[in-house]
Amino acid sequence: MPIVAHNDLPTFARLRAEGQLILDPDFAQHQDIRELHIGLLNMMPDAALMATERQFFRLIGESNQIAQFYVHPFTLKALPRGPEAQAHIERYYEPFDKIRAEGLDALIITGANVTRPDLSQESFWEPLIEVVDWAYEHVCSTLCSCLATHAVMQFRYGERRQPLPAKCWGVFAHHVVDRSHPLVADVNTRFDVPHSRFNDISRAQFERAGLRVLVESEEAGVHLAVSPDGFRQVLFQGHPEYDTISLLKEYKREVSRFIGGVRADYPPLPENYFGRQARAILDEYRNRVLRALDLGQSPPEFPERLIAPSLHNTWHDTAEGVIGNWMGLVYKITHLDRRQTFMEGIDPKDPLGLGRSA
Repeated sequence: MPIVAHNDLPTFARLRAEGQLILDPDFAQHQDIRELHIGLLNMMPDAALMATERQFFRLIGESNQIAQFYVHPFTLKALPRGPEAQAHIERYYEPFDKIRAEGLDALIITGANVTRPDLSQESFWEPLIEVVDWAYEHVCSTLCSCLATHAVMQFRYGERRQPLPAKCWGVFAHHVVDRSHPLVADVNTRFDVPHSRFNDISRAQFERAGLRVLVESEEAGVHLAVSPDGFRQVLFQGHPEYDTISLLKEYKREVSRFIGGVRADYPPLPENYFGRQARAILDEYRNRVLRALDLGQSPPEFPERLIAPSLHNTWHDTAEGVIGNWMGLVYKITHLDRRQTFMEGIDPKDPLGLGRSA
């Protein structure tokens, strides 16, 4: 499903340079193909704002080549921003009031950085709930990633995330639990997913709230679940949108925090991500950093260029399949007028006709 470059957002040029099909608006208007309008509520901090934007745009654009997609990024005013990120938002992002007035066919909500154990104490809580509430009544389906999933589980289902003994960080093997659901049709029954979180919603919590668990991991827990109606809320705890080097970038940031005195301990390696040679290089780098700090010297440069070429991506193909299924289902049941939620005859309590409505 090609993305239409409906403005001059730099992400379009970046994806085009990567070889992805991006349609010019004039060309798109001459195709007799229905368009879908997807909202992207980007709550990520400044350092990850544009990377997250590209990751989701890329995943949407690569998942299928049938319909035309207009992706509408927006954010919440309550999130603190530096000058560069704020300028990017003011130039390329849309106000929520405009999105609410014009409507969406589907919505994606990213994760966010938090500072408090109780999500309801975060500055973005009320604005986020406003978006979630509106979307539930007016958008065909909302897909939530990581922190957004935890917020929805707390707000709508009364299930609070629980802190993990240690950060769930790395690439973990998963399996499809419910093969009958169309979201996981024709995808691998076993596949990997990256995770990066300190908290968890357990399978028991999802099921107690009436949600259906579709994908889980013995190590990382539930990855994918859907609301009791089967489709209107799609919840990820992992990060299928991650690039091959996303966890490497996160690890580099954590090392920098340690060097800068922000973090007390040297960070562990993300699990199941680095190969043997990469681990050896990073172990040696750790020793050199600790030695330099002991001697009061400047630490060596992080060996990112040595590590990056050795990394493998074992999750993106399946992520494309799941996202492609999601958008295909939206295409099937959403109303032609994006200000209306479903086409006529669709039961909001069981929009996919699975016979298991809430």
